[in-house]
Amino acid sequence: MRFIFKTDYAQDLKLAKHGGHVFWYSTLMLLLVAAPWLFAEYWLAQLTFVLIYSIAGLGLMLLAGFTGLFSLGHAAFLGVGAYTQAVLTNAGMPFPLALACAAGLSASVGLVVGLPALRLKGIYLGMATLSFGFIVEEVLARWESVTKGNAGIAVKKPEMFGWTIESNEGFYFLCLVLTVLATLGILNLLRSPTGRAFVAIRDSEISAQSMGIHLAQYKTMAFAISAALTGVAGALYAHKLQFISPDQFNILQSIDLLLMIVVGGLGSVHGAFLGAAFLISMPQVISLVKEVLPDAIGQAPGLKNVLYGGVLILFVLFEPMGIYGRWLKIRTYLQMFPFYRKGMFKRQKSFQKSDRLK
Repeated sequence: MRFIFKTDYAQDLKLAKHGGHVFWYSTLMLLLVAAPWLFAEYWLAQLTFVLIYSIAGLGLMLLAGFTGLFSLGHAAFLGVGAYTQAVLTNAGMPFPLALACAAGLSASVGLVVGLPALRLKGIYLGMATLSFGFIVEEVLARWESVTKGNAGIAVKKPEMFGWTIESNEGFYFLCLVLTVLATLGILNLLRSPTGRAFVAIRDSEISAQSMGIHLAQYKTMAFAISAALTGVAGALYAHKLQFISPDQFNILQSIDLLLMIVVGGLGSVHGAFLGAAFLISMPQVISLVKEVLPDAIGQAPGLKNVLYGGVLILFVLFEPMGIYGRWLKIRTYLQMFPFYRKGMFKRQKSFQKSDRLK
């Protein structure tokens, strides 16, 4: 088991806490860079979707996992970013400017949603964001002069600096660079006073407010940053599919995003990536299961939704910390064997004095 003895404040500022982090994350980056030469085109496309959903997962993780504000209409921000990117790119705007506009407009919409949701918590906040998702879907379907309505809109390939990204490999590297930048941005944000304020609000709003944290300001900021990241993911999503329509950003997409961070591991950056890998690989697993099951079950409509719901229930009941939480337990067991204690990760409720006032 590794023990880290910190002797100066600079050690707290390092993203990699020890040599193991440097080795494994460097190996992962080398593998991702070499992916176009290691994997077939189909698997490279799936890996591209994992990167896109990871960016959206980071945005929702910041809001739900680190600030404690759940959103059931987060696909609306995905749609705003996708349609902004599609309209501006088709109008001839370079990719970087269109991407910045997509992130900015999504952040503005996030501010609009965040302001009336400041006094809402729990299921009421979920209902408010769910209603917002329905409104955005309806606007995308009815504003035909801009969005082409339910007929959908085609999206050009990304262009920047006089260069058009035609190949799947080029677009994969573009998504990889943006994913790395988004991850570094979230990690640094969480180490800053703003990120620590988010976590304090999640743990106890009364305690956070007593320490001078302005709840309205930081909640609104969380909504804006989360929406901006999801808008960037939506822009990449539009370029990847090259055709988008309003029904792609409905309530089911929002549930998929929420399922992704819950299964991956709520409250951890790793959970966004593990959840994205789970969400993209699940359809392949279901198609394999269909071949084994009897036709009466394998060909039954709604099998995918039943399996998704079953997986979510199992994780909530038996592994609330998600895939990343299970990995932490396995890693701790291997490090401490044979002295590992079964009740080490048992959740115990502890109350602060401020919590008792609720």
